Amino acid sequence: MPTSVNAGARLDRLPISSFHHRIFWLVGAGMFFDGYDLYVAGSVLAATVSSKFSTLTQNLQFISLTFVGMTVGSFVTGFLGDWFGRRFTYQVNLLIFGLASLAAACAQNMEQLIACRFVQGLGLGAEIVVGYSTLTEFVPPRSRGRWLAFMAFLTVAGFPATSLIAYLIVPTWGWRPLFVIAGVGALLVWYLRKALPESPRWLESKGRVAEAEALMQAIEAEASAAGPLPTPAPSAVTPPVGALALLRPPLLQRLLLGCWVLITINTLIFGFVIFLPQFFLRQGLSISQSFGYTLVLASGSLIGCAVGAFTADLIGRRWSIIGASIATIVVGSIYAGFSAASDPAIVLSVGFVLIVAIYVQTAILFGVYTPELFPTEVRLRANGICNTLGRLATVFSPFLVGHLMQTYQLPGVIGLMVALLLVQIVAVFVWGVESRKRGLEEMAVASQPV
Repeated sequence: MPTSVNAGARLDRLPISSFHHRIFWLVGAGMFFDGYDLYVAGSVLAATVSSKFSTLTQNLQFISLTFVGMTVGSFVTGFLGDWFGRRFTYQVNLLIFGLASLAAACAQNMEQLIACRFVQGLGLGAEIVVGYSTLTEFVPPRSRGRWLAFMAFLTVAGFPATSLIAYLIVPTWGWRPLFVIAGVGALLVWYLRKALPESPRWLESKGRVAEAEALMQAIEAEASAAGPLPTPAPSAVTPPVGALALLRPPLLQRLLLGCWVLITINTLIFGFVIFLPQFFLRQGLSISQSFGYTLVLASGSLIGCAVGAFTADLIGRRWSIIGASIATIVVGSIYAGFSAASDPAIVLSVGFVLIVAIYVQTAILFGVYTPELFPTEVRLRANGICNTLGRLATVFSPFLVGHLMQTYQLPGVIGLMVALLLVQIVAVFVWGVESRKRGLEEMAVASQPV
């Protein structure tokens, strides 16, 4: 029986094949409904407060409890994924948020809806940790940034999809069908994703070499249909990595960096983007106009992810993050000045560019960079810890944003964004390790930017 499978090098030298496309869509379908279910909050809360089903205070509780659930889900999933495997964890979280979404559609009052949303949050927090990390372990390094950023594109597609569906459905049918769509979609993907294979890298890291070898042979047989495969690089000799390695350099710096960038991007999304319908309502727009404005801006999220997919492999992760952070600061400051403008063209055009800059970061930080920073043995738990801190920040940020919105209006919210981004720029420049076109095993021992 072989003692080493060399799964990492064998996966990294494979040409893109039908296997990669199948993995992408099996994971991506679940990520789309994760994004849909996450972004549905903005449309649902605008509708519930407009119809007197909820109050602003209850809406803040809804958002906060969502992130409490996501915080718990992110943390627990990181450990479950490293202990029991990526495939098992992925299926469990889909089932949780699918069933909870259907229950939310039947809520009789806001208290019940908030309780259902907490349970949904458990699954939502788990999905984003295991989804990106799983795809990271299958895709070769020469195009990994592009594939993972397009996975973020599918996730973020839930934002304009939610906005469009809300624009078409909520004025006539109310907010409940939004949860029905999320629940039915998640359960359908749960059934289809039984065909998702386990990660050979994870199997080998657990000493299950026979299973890893059998799976690698099946993957290679499928990939070789287009021609002979390149010879894999020699097996990398890396020391075993335990959980305590996260408390020592260089992984400690990466862990701190991952936590801060996810705190920042979560606050940008859920302290600004998700509040867009309510910002517009406070400016005197109708519920239909608010959803219409939000739909226009939401399209910028897809363009931002596409730009992130292009730049991640072209100029690298670090400079893409730094450049998008600077653009967000500049355009965000301009947007704060124009927020009260009566001309919709000004508000929408500047806001559109701001959303693009935010979602360049979203694609790279969530989908590409953070999962790449850590070795296979601790990838999910480290990514889970980073997401836990990121989600924990969003437990409190809705209340902070609500206070800033009432006291200082939109400029106060933008000021919070700028402060977080300035720290992010410094942290990425000083501690960020460039992962462009580098194998995961090489990244595991890298300590300096490239």
